Parts: sequence; C-alpha cells; structure tokens
Amino acid sequence: MPERIMYVQLKTGHDLDAGPAWITRVRFTKSWKTAIFHGRTLARSAAFDANFVDVESRERYWVSGPKRDQTDARYRHGAPIVEDDVRDEYDAFLGGAALPGREHG
Repeated sequence: MPERIMYVQLKTGHDLDAGPAWITRVRFTKSWKTAIFHGRTLARSAAFDANFVDVESRERYWVSGPKRDQTDARYRHGAPIVEDDVRDEYDAFLGGAALPGREHG
C-alpha cells in the first residue's frame, strides 16, 4: 500500500472546520480510493465538506497533502497535531525538502 504524510481533519460534529486535525502517515489502496488512518478505513466521498468517509462510523474527513505554508485548515482553527513518527520528515518538508513518495511531484 502506498503511504504518504498527509493532513487529516475530522469534519463530523465540528463547525467551520474546527475539528481536530493531524499531520500523520496515511496508507492508500492501489486505486487511491481507500485510505487507512489510525486504524480506520476511509472511502472516497463526494460530500461537500469532506473527501473521505469512515466506512464504519460514517464520520467525514478531509485528507490532503500538507501545505508548506501551514495553511491546511480553511479557517485556521488551531494547529494540527504532528505525530511523532512523521515529525522529522514534516519538519524537513517545511524547510524545503520533498515529502517521501512526492520526490517527483
């Protein structure tokens, strides 16, 4: 499974993009239509405010590549939790390095 460092935000139950967010490692199926995040299986969604939905709980998530300028959340409701296992790679990315798996775009 391809694996990427991503920005993930919980949308369900939170107004104006104020849900908790993480910079974390996410695994994707070969088709990129399913993501595995914190043991949850997320399927692609066409919802207005989310691009993935948890197949069990039906919670909606926004999953995207992190932005170097750290403007990942639309309304800037706090900083995401940067998980320990991605911290070094994410800090290098903020300093100008490519993220693993994104060396060529």
